[in-house]
Amino acid sequence: MTAIAENAAAETERGEMTYSEAIREGLAEAMAADDRVFMLGEDVGVYGGAFGVSGDLVHRFGKERVRDTPISELGIVGAAVGAALAGMRPIVEIQFSDFTCQAMDQIVNQAAKIHFMLGGAVSVPMVLRTPLGSGTGAAAQHSQSLEAWFAHVPGLKVVMPSTVSEVKGLLLAAIDDPNPVVFLEHKLLYRTKGVVPAGADRVPLGRTVTRREGADLTIVATGVMVGRSLEAAERLAAEGIEATVVDPVTLTPLDEAPILDAVRRTGRVLLVQEAPGHVGYMGEIAARIAGSSAIYSLEAPIKRLCGLDAPMPYAPALESAMVPQLDDIVSAARTLATQEA
Repeated sequence: MTAIAENAAAETERGEMTYSEAIREGLAEAMAADDRVFMLGEDVGVYGGAFGVSGDLVHRFGKERVRDTPISELGIVGAAVGAALAGMRPIVEIQFSDFTCQAMDQIVNQAAKIHFMLGGAVSVPMVLRTPLGSGTGAAAQHSQSLEAWFAHVPGLKVVMPSTVSEVKGLLLAAIDDPNPVVFLEHKLLYRTKGVVPAGADRVPLGRTVTRREGADLTIVATGVMVGRSLEAAERLAAEGIEATVVDPVTLTPLDEAPILDAVRRTGRVLLVQEAPGHVGYMGEIAARIAGSSAIYSLEAPIKRLCGLDAPMPYAPALESAMVPQLDDIVSAARTLATQEA
């Protein structure tokens, strides 16, 4: 490879890094480019964040821009809303998505609504980052998947990145956005690795991505379930069953067209989420399919594969049994591929 080609390759790819490192790089680039961008949250400073995501940012940008806060989620988000209204671009880290329960008035009744209540005179350019999901043995109060709560609220944008390659670009786009964005990061993805494009290219919000093409059925999955669904699709391919895998990266606003197009092509759809099924986000996807012309292409009923409707247990075996695993996705897809309407 020539020197020119090597330089071009270096400009387009940064090599392999983890999901958490990609987030940190996005935070650093945003803070370096705009003095209005700052972080606040519990232990985001010297400690480096509950999951180590903020790392050394406090040493690079100082305590004024990477601000450790008291243990008060309501106060943290309230301060961020006020800062955003005053022209800053705050990035809140809530240690576990479960703890947003303490701040729901500020998230739902303030951040999401002020732009509308004041006739568009002000905006709330705030990003709320928070890890969600099971798989770390953190039990019932630290392991929930609450994306459906946020997706239900008008005025909030909700992003659930599933890949290392896109998480940085999505975060940068979220920071740029004039609206409040809830940025949901699955704990099990933090240590996954992938190639991240160099530079500050944004990955647009409001976009659904087809991760794999197949003619026999469509799997729609979110968060950590995207990777499991892709692995399941490879297993199914060895059996002669080809699956399309679709990832609604931005839950709100939802780009439904790729989902409906995939359902029309394949005639069968499996909807996979970690959260409990009752009133879950995949129920909305099912309703979108049922309310569109894609329903006439179905050769079998819409099938959901979700977590159980129970609090998350601590015991590893029980925790694993609570949410769809690889074998569960393979089995459900295999059954669906041969099921008749």
